[in-house]
Amino acid sequence: MTEGRRRKLTTIVAADIAGFSRLVGIDEEGTLAAQRRHRTELIEPLLGEHHGRIANTAGDSFLLEFPSAVEAVRCSIAVQDGIAERNHNIPTDRRIEYRIGINVGDVVADGDDLLGDGVNIAARLEQICAPGAIVLSDDAYRQVRDRLEIAWQDGGEHEVKNIARPIQVWRWLATTAVESEAAVEVSLPLPDKPSIAVLPFNNMSDDPGQEFFSDGISEDIITALSKVHWLFVIARNSTFTYKGAAVDVIRVARELGVRYVVEGSVRKAANKIRVTAQLVDGATGNHVWADRYDRELDDIFALQDEITETVVGRIATEVGTSEMDRARRKPPANLDAWELFQRGLWHSYNVTKEDNEEARSLFGQAVERDPNFALAHGGVAYTCYLEVLHGFGENPGDCLAEGQAAGEQAIALDDRDGFGHFALGRILSMVGQGERAVAELEKSVALNPSFAHGYFGLGSTLVWYGRAADGIPRLDMAMRLSPHDPLLWAMQTFKASGCFNMENFEGAAEWAGKAAHASRARLWPELILAAALARQDRLDEAQAALETARRAKPDLSPAAIYGLAPHYDPEYLERLIDALRKVGLPQ
Repeated sequence: MTEGRRRKLTTIVAADIAGFSRLVGIDEEGTLAAQRRHRTELIEPLLGEHHGRIANTAGDSFLLEFPSAVEAVRCSIAVQDGIAERNHNIPTDRRIEYRIGINVGDVVADGDDLLGDGVNIAARLEQICAPGAIVLSDDAYRQVRDRLEIAWQDGGEHEVKNIARPIQVWRWLATTAVESEAAVEVSLPLPDKPSIAVLPFNNMSDDPGQEFFSDGISEDIITALSKVHWLFVIARNSTFTYKGAAVDVIRVARELGVRYVVEGSVRKAANKIRVTAQLVDGATGNHVWADRYDRELDDIFALQDEITETVVGRIATEVGTSEMDRARRKPPANLDAWELFQRGLWHSYNVTKEDNEEARSLFGQAVERDPNFALAHGGVAYTCYLEVLHGFGENPGDCLAEGQAAGEQAIALDDRDGFGHFALGRILSMVGQGERAVAELEKSVALNPSFAHGYFGLGSTLVWYGRAADGIPRLDMAMRLSPHDPLLWAMQTFKASGCFNMENFEGAAEWAGKAAHASRARLWPELILAAALARQDRLDEAQAALETARRAKPDLSPAAIYGLAPHYDPEYLERLIDALRKVGLPQ
């Protein structure tokens, strides 16, 4: 290390004035005078009180050092509260507001100046901070969380430029700022269906030429989400007005009138690229989902398509899950048709007789509230399919007729919605109309290429009708698009069926075992597991799986299995039953 330089562990605070160039453009002399007053009358006295010092200044920014993270936070909050008080009678467009980032890290001290990653992280945190707020790194948060009675918001992980690993951040917003925001009238009301805005992804690479790729990812995600018929998606021209700005997600959501916001980043190094994406609840700022994707940069357009497809599938699934949870928390008397549909979906995913009946009731109530709500009719069709598939009812013929009528009504009301075609396709697969079922399910994924359940329905129907080699890739696509899906066990079950049909008994046992482990609906996973184990002469294990299936359906017999799947590929079904006979299924 150069003479005169030394390393030390310290607390670094980076602060700057939000929108400084705009303020100077409005009133240069007034802004600079106000800045000087804030420094001499507020900031420097607070630094003395909390044992901090100014390590560096540059125009509108400060780099501060404190021996204690607790003192750094106390001082920073006092600065933000003091600035807010000074802004009380100043017009909004002329207020000086600071953004503050705080990190605890290893730095290089060069005289009075500080250098190194510890400083860089604090500076990056300041850049993602909202005006009037404070953002902490996880290292700083651990130093203060049990020592200060302060409410911190989990800001999730963020990729920041020139820092190798994502940084977990924590946010604080001044009470005065919260009150001010709460007092502002919402400029755009939320639509009557889930709404989302995709912000331009940040190019975290040193190469400005990669800007086209980060913009392309954002644009492709917007286009693909627009095909999700139940989503309200803000157009590209509106979201790209935020490009290059440090944004407050809650404020963006309010300004655009959306419930959810997607943000992300792209980082390129050599022949590798990393894309991160996160879905944020715009009402609370809480992270609903976040993930990252590391890929080789061979065919950039194929890579862009792959990442878009994967990200959109996850976003659609996570928004749907979030909407189900939101509907479940709301008092039943206050539910509208959309929320009744979402609550019905949640019950349908539990796959029990009682839950399926409740789902059917909720979908029916949604139809009563809004007879033209296509999704609710599709929901009725889907519960009819589940009732017959799992043997919940006593009149499968009547149930399938009701389901087919509801599915036909769904697509008559809205032929562009993938869910209606999915629900009708599932019913048609149960009534022996295999070709039309496949056509409906193919249309569901054509309308929405990121519809995981559409691929699930298509793959399982192809397996059902003896086309396992065609069905398994669709099932794989469904699992890739929604790897944490509440019906993942069902996707695994049908993949096990496909493997069994192709005499890959080890694969069938593996996938059926995964499904049986995760599922509350034990019948089909355990049946396929028992048959696959029997074909491998693992008879004790097979008998145990069959006994579990019997507990789910005490009257289990060949006739009962044929009744549950009357239009399954007969050759496959007979081989399945023959294998089960080896371990005790009655003749």
